[in-house]
Amino acid sequence: MRRCWSCAGVTTASPRPTGWPRWPPPHPAARPRPCPAGPTWCRSPGPPRWPRASRRSSAAPGRAGRVTTVAASDGDAAWAHVLAHVVDGGHLARGEDLTTLVDDAVRPVGLTAQVLVVDLAQRMFVPIGDAADQQVRVVGTMAGRAYQLGEILPGLDDAGARVLWVPVLDGTDRAGVMRIGLGDRDDDADLRRWVWILAGLTGHLLMTKIVYSDRLRRWRSNGPLSLASELLWQMLPPRTFATDRVVVAALLEPHDRVAGDAYDYNVDGDVIDLAVFDALGHDLRAGLTTALAITAVRNARRDGETDLRAIAARADEAVLSQAGPHQFATAVLARLDTATGVLEFLLAGHPAPLLVRDGRVVKQLASAPRLPLGLTIPGPPPAVGREQLEPGDRLLLYSDGIVEARDVDGAFFGEDRLVEFTEHAAADHLSAPETLRRLGAAVLAHQDGRLQDDATLVLVDWATGAHLSMFPTDAGG
Repeated sequence: MRRCWSCAGVTTASPRPTGWPRWPPPHPAARPRPCPAGPTWCRSPGPPRWPRASRRSSAAPGRAGRVTTVAASDGDAAWAHVLAHVVDGGHLARGEDLTTLVDDAVRPVGLTAQVLVVDLAQRMFVPIGDAADQQVRVVGTMAGRAYQLGEILPGLDDAGARVLWVPVLDGTDRAGVMRIGLGDRDDDADLRRWVWILAGLTGHLLMTKIVYSDRLRRWRSNGPLSLASELLWQMLPPRTFATDRVVVAALLEPHDRVAGDAYDYNVDGDVIDLAVFDALGHDLRAGLTTALAITAVRNARRDGETDLRAIAARADEAVLSQAGPHQFATAVLARLDTATGVLEFLLAGHPAPLLVRDGRVVKQLASAPRLPLGLTIPGPPPAVGREQLEPGDRLLLYSDGIVEARDVDGAFFGEDRLVEFTEHAAADHLSAPETLRRLGAAVLAHQDGRLQDDATLVLVDWATGAHLSMFPTDAGG
């Protein structure tokens, strides 16, 4: 008696067609179905049983920046099939199929799965698929706590069944959470390692599919966007990026009505380019002005320009090229060498960034004033500012919509409150993206839930290991 090379069912024929590879098997099925090898080789219609893996070593990702080598086991082979199913199925899956794809993949290992995308406001999780109306709050739920802290957390579903809430990241950009139904499985370190890997793969697929899926975009926006907001969100990079030496996080509010504010960053080797823009007005024309400024800055960088003054001059030309009433945009442009900590910055009529050191705001990074982008005067441009950062420093860039937010009595949120919040976040060791999410919520609460002006934040952590606060502590191999 032989075992089918594809599904381990009983067969009386050749165990493997000549020339066909043994790994990966062409049978990534997750639910009972006939063997794809066909009746010529297999008579077993039952569910696949994963073959015993050879006792060779395999590499399994542990925490970021580290690869853990483990001996292959039956469980590792089963999880390899799970990941292969998601990869193979992901080529043809639509965006709304992601929950079904992942759920099908994990059922042979005794689990269930549901993928939930976080909305642009970071207030609700929206399930992908038929249950899109069963939203979960980011604040006050175990799912939200897993998202905020970047940890895999246990919980119970509405029926009292055990689940794990797993953060879903695209790189380091927080895309949502995954609910893993445990069934009869034990919640152990090996399981957490594999569901963390699966969640990372799912995050990459989710953000790839969202580019050409209006349905996914609707779930993510979780409500209508203004025309200007639609334009700007199409242009922005992910809200979080990290390497082993720096983290960049950004926030833009109000997500559904933003008009003239935006952020940008670029990573080339050791150098990170940073920018925050704030155009005149709160309409589509302001959005177009900001879009022009961003495009001009990117165009200059991609032409090889590194002088911030020359880059700003390109943006001046672009903004001035518009027909109609004169427009301008304030901006801060900066370049950080992550190898040396040298920061160069240019302020075009924009608030000065804050420098946080040892948990305290130590200074505002002021430089010679320059007119906003789109306003020019004769004469040489002012000198670019320069600051030497120290390991562990944080840099906060923001627009005036943060400090000028008013409560019902007309009191500003103000720079003092911004400084205080930033220092408390540093003392609590919050990750950069979670610091900004909570700061944005505080500004929104100060204005009774509705911002009167656009508000943008960019936080840079120049610290080895800062990225680790975004990853689960118990997902290593």
